Amino acid sequence: MIEKYSFYFTEVQKETPRQLMLLSIISQGFVQPFSMEDNLLVLLTALTSGSGVGFNRAMLFLKDGDTLRGEMWLGPRSAQEARNVWEVLSTPGIGYVEVIEYNRSLISKSKDTLSRRIRNLRYSLSGGPLLIPALSARDKDILLVKDAGNEPLVNPKFLEIIGVDDFVCIPLLARNDVFGEIILDNAFTKAPIAPLDIKLAVICALIAGNYVYSASLHKKLVEAEKMAALGEMAVFVTHQLRNPLVTIGGFTEQLLQPDLDEEKKNRNLRIIRDETKRLEDVVYQIAHFLKVTLKEPVAFDVRPILESVIESPEIKIKVQSRGVRLNVRIAKCPPQVLCDPTYVGEVFRNVLENAIEATPAEGKISVLAYAKNERVFVLSVKDTGGGISEVDKAKLFTPFFTTKEKGMGLGLPFVKRVMDACGGKIEVESRGGKGTRFRLLFQCQERSTPQ
Repeated sequence: MIEKYSFYFTEVQKETPRQLMLLSIISQGFVQPFSMEDNLLVLLTALTSGSGVGFNRAMLFLKDGDTLRGEMWLGPRSAQEARNVWEVLSTPGIGYVEVIEYNRSLISKSKDTLSRRIRNLRYSLSGGPLLIPALSARDKDILLVKDAGNEPLVNPKFLEIIGVDDFVCIPLLARNDVFGEIILDNAFTKAPIAPLDIKLAVICALIAGNYVYSASLHKKLVEAEKMAALGEMAVFVTHQLRNPLVTIGGFTEQLLQPDLDEEKKNRNLRIIRDETKRLEDVVYQIAHFLKVTLKEPVAFDVRPILESVIESPEIKIKVQSRGVRLNVRIAKCPPQVLCDPTYVGEVFRNVLENAIEATPAEGKISVLAYAKNERVFVLSVKDTGGGISEVDKAKLFTPFFTTKEKGMGLGLPFVKRVMDACGGKIEVESRGGKGTRFRLLFQCQERSTPQ
């Protein structure tokens, strides 16, 4: 007998130990396609869920330079709203996705929510004597505040906003640095904040700190990649434009000579024309690559697009001039592909032209298009060329990388950009002297009407 279990609980079950429920709620951030903001909301949900830690409200501040900035405050605004919230969240069969969706409405900054009340809050972490909540973040201390109205270390204006006597402040730490702070209270149940509650809340705070830290690292990495790509583009464009410009300049100087005969003038003008066209081609390809706007994937019949590329005069001329054989097999009634139909033909053309250029005379190119299963449609292009080295294979989809004498290095990056946008994949198999196979794996769906 075989039993299957889910990676996480789909429903809130009161009889499950709350430590296990807490981990289950937190796990949503690992299995759901959430943004950082949503992941932080998941953690606040874990802190305020009755089956989790069970605090009434959770306030989140994030570090912004040398200040704490109010980000979100999850919880009801009044006792009546609290009763309404608990009634909704205790509905039989309600799952965590529904809980998170409901909580997302509670933190909306466009409505009169708690989050809207703190979005303009700023507390300095430097300077003179600090008060709570800044004190907790600066000193990296977990502070349980009781009888806040009589505590001189609590900021009076903050106390007016939070409106409770007892609350706990927990800094968000990662790599021994502070990235924010969570403040928790039981404004409506008036339940005391127990040591176990704080220990469970600290787990959430540590995960939240690492979420923010990881997000900041990712942002820096993206910026670094952008700068590196910009540098590569500058070098490439300089190289591509310099040679034609030097040629044009040299032959223009000759045209200015009064004793230049007519034959040489015509020759120079033809060279200048050809080099100008080359410049136009460089500029067009770069602009085309940078300006491509990919739309939301839609379902469409891919067979006519593939056939139009294969039957196009340009492809036929290249196949004939190279002296290669082209074998094509396209499923008669393929499923509908999910992608942007505007660019699928260009994607196929790029891969096919690369195969033609890589294949020697009397070589063979095989094109296969078929449904791998109910969800995946495969477009395979295989050549019998010299293959691709492992070093070059790692750079195939890097903009401006090319092994061709007159290549731009934008074809395959464009292919990857389109495939990524429509949730597809690219597989490359290559062996020295054995050729290369490109597989484009598209998401697909069954036809709505029989063909």
